[in-house]
Amino acid sequence: MIRGGGLNSPDIAFMLDQCHNVENKIEGQIRSVLNVQEMTARALLIDSEALTKAQRAGDVITANDIFMDAFYTDVRGDLAEWRASRGLPADPIRAFRESGYQEQIAADRVGGTQAGWGA
Repeated sequence: MIRGGGLNSPDIAFMLDQCHNVENKIEGQIRSVLNVQEMTARALLIDSEALTKAQRAGDVITANDIFMDAFYTDVRGDLAEWRASRGLPADPIRAFRESGYQEQIAADRVGGTQAGWGA
């Protein structure tokens, strides 16, 4: 039995639906992407062979241990290295803050017309 494969399917579109009332909108989006990266990396750590064996044996406790081992693994350092190896910021939120982009777009909006549902 083969399960999963969603990451390799062209028929699946991944989206983030954000509604930021307190946090910075762009930083919130970056944080959401980092969360998705972390959860995906943890999912890839699941020992599928051991999990299949536990499932076939009806061993729920071992199957749970296999999931917990993967999902309690801190993958942040590995993901930072992965990003850096591709020329991307190891710490995207820090890079965004240091870029000055947020301050620039805020300054560009001064005196502009407010946008929104009632605009």
